[in-house]
Amino acid sequence: MRKFILLIRRFWNLILFLILEVTCFVLIAKTRNLQGMDIISSSNAIAGSIYKKQNDILYYFRLKKLNDSLLRENTRLRNALGRQSFVDTFQKTIAAIPVAEHKDTAAAIPAKPQDSLIHTVGPPKVIQYALYEYIPARVIKNSVSNDRINFITLNRGKDAGIQKGMAVVTGNGIVGRVANVSEHYATVASVLSYRRISARLRDGTYYNFFFWNPGSPDLVEMTNIPLTTAVKRGDSVFTTGYSYFPDNILIGVISRIDSLRNSNSKSLTIRLSTNFRSLQYVYVVKNKMGTEKRKLEAQTEQKNQ
Repeated sequence: MRKFILLIRRFWNLILFLILEVTCFVLIAKTRNLQGMDIISSSNAIAGSIYKKQNDILYYFRLKKLNDSLLRENTRLRNALGRQSFVDTFQKTIAAIPVAEHKDTAAAIPAKPQDSLIHTVGPPKVIQYALYEYIPARVIKNSVSNDRINFITLNRGKDAGIQKGMAVVTGNGIVGRVANVSEHYATVASVLSYRRISARLRDGTYYNFFFWNPGSPDLVEMTNIPLTTAVKRGDSVFTTGYSYFPDNILIGVISRIDSLRNSNSKSLTIRLSTNFRSLQYVYVVKNKMGTEKRKLEAQTEQKNQ
């Protein structure tokens, strides 16, 4: 206590000056003259700036929660869209064939209009050729510089319904395929790996395979394109659905075209639409009819061997 009193005595003049200064500002601010309005305006500006900084800091620390919320909403919309895709309906019908009536003169009388009506039988039936479910996941590890194969680790596993062989995509394009799964994690072999994946050009006139040539994580190649195939820079390239990816997902755009006269073909350099350097959130695609399809194909291959 004695030190506190000595401190006040030592800086008494400064403390008194500050008290009087604050009192003067308060008295001036309470008046409606020009100086008072300037003080109020300045204090409001300072307070507003402080509140904005505070809000920016709080917003920054809430970004993860906001991103998770947006990811859940995008997943819900993707699942709703997937339920409406690859759906067809049919209904059994019976057509009444008109019977021509004949008289003695052998002149045919036209059938009555009601005799040619088509009657439906039973309720319409709905067929789903494929049904995709999207499982959101966060990338916790990512490699883009390996010369042979690059892996991505996800924070979801068997507990979320992820299985080996499932496709992985983002809102911008393709990512890869699930290679291994544990209870709570999954590893994905990205398209930045030495493997060929089915692709098609934008107009759907040509199908081929693209592959990653070790180097840039932004580019893949598509070779052995006939010289007669009409392509140009900026054309989009999509998945075909023949591979493990769903059909019509953007792969990237053509950034370079090389004509190889000795082989009468073209080589296309495709810039991927997925930015693997900043990959944070992905969707694991579960094809509910994929297991049946793979099982049937495996049985067919065994029979033909």
